[in-house]
Amino acid sequence: MTALWRRLWRDEDGQDVIEYALLTASIGLAGIATWPLIATAIGVTYGRLDTKTQDIWEVPDPGSN
Repeated sequence: MTALWRRLWRDEDGQDVIEYALLTASIGLAGIATWPLIATAIGVTYGRLDTKTQDIWEVPDPGSN
């Protein structure tokens, strides 16, 4: 059993896969951590755009037909 653990410890065949998995996991965690900020920024921007668009509209004069 000790020989098996030594061989697994020294074997570097799966090193690339583990490194890419760790990189992918860290990018995913960063995305999850920043998503609330991104969602808030999108909501604020959409709200401002909606407000500005609604403010452009003017009520037509009913007697101008």
